[in-house]
Amino acid sequence: MTKRHLRPALPFLVSLRAQGYGGEVGLRICDLVGQELFALNAARVFPAASTIKVPLLVLALEWAQTGRLRLEDRVTLQAADRVPGAGVLHELGPGLALSWRDVLTLMIVVSDNTATNLLIDLLGVETVNTWLEARGWSQTRLVGGLQLPPERRNAAQRRGERNCTSALEQTDLLGRLVRGELLDEVHTALALDILERQQLRDVIGPGLPRAENGQPLYRLASKSGELDGVHHDVGILYTPRPLVVALLSEGGADHRELPGNRDVQLLSRALWPLLATLGQVYGVHAADGDI
Repeated sequence: MTKRHLRPALPFLVSLRAQGYGGEVGLRICDLVGQELFALNAARVFPAASTIKVPLLVLALEWAQTGRLRLEDRVTLQAADRVPGAGVLHELGPGLALSWRDVLTLMIVVSDNTATNLLIDLLGVETVNTWLEARGWSQTRLVGGLQLPPERRNAAQRRGERNCTSALEQTDLLGRLVRGELLDEVHTALALDILERQQLRDVIGPGLPRAENGQPLYRLASKSGELDGVHHDVGILYTPRPLVVALLSEGGADHRELPGNRDVQLLSRALWPLLATLGQVYGVHAADGDI
């Protein structure tokens, strides 16, 4: 961590520890041109949870851009495809014909694990990892599908390996996406539109300053992720000075699922004064009054 990061890191960490958060945090914040504004354990590798869905979205849209995937083609949901956890497809009957556009939307907007696994089956685990490596994202790795029953797990999953990522690589990916370096204009816009419609805004979203009618003052294109003791949020925040943000955490003490998880609340409250300063947010207050 360079000297320019020490001063802002101290209040952030002091705030977290003072409020009782004892887990580990990786945080990186950049502007839209890629200049790093803040970093704390940015290269530390964390379980990816649902943030692994961000590179999956981008790769799928790259396939669509090159004609390898037609977004309006359909895949039929089978009974064996359904897995528990986030999303809605596990509640629906087999035989549903989904467009690949639907699959991508469900994967991000409601973090659907079944939709994610349909996409992983299409792309292939090794193809995803080769694509990640080729773009310099060696800390981000897809081990296999999500929430699979034991008989469907691959050898790496049976050894206990997990999908993983870092704040450094999440911000690099999102920054390159928003700058149009990964996809053409049409598919970049589609990726950002899907990310803006995400409904599970765990850490960044709750602190968004709001107008009197309750509407957020700033757009947010993001993806959250959650496992037991693990809480992530990564995204592009369109404050007056737009920011690319990735906060990853593990080791939280509150094992309750959202909403109401205290660790998530602590992370959001500690993060937002930093986002307000770096994003040049003046004269407004976050939802919890922490700016």
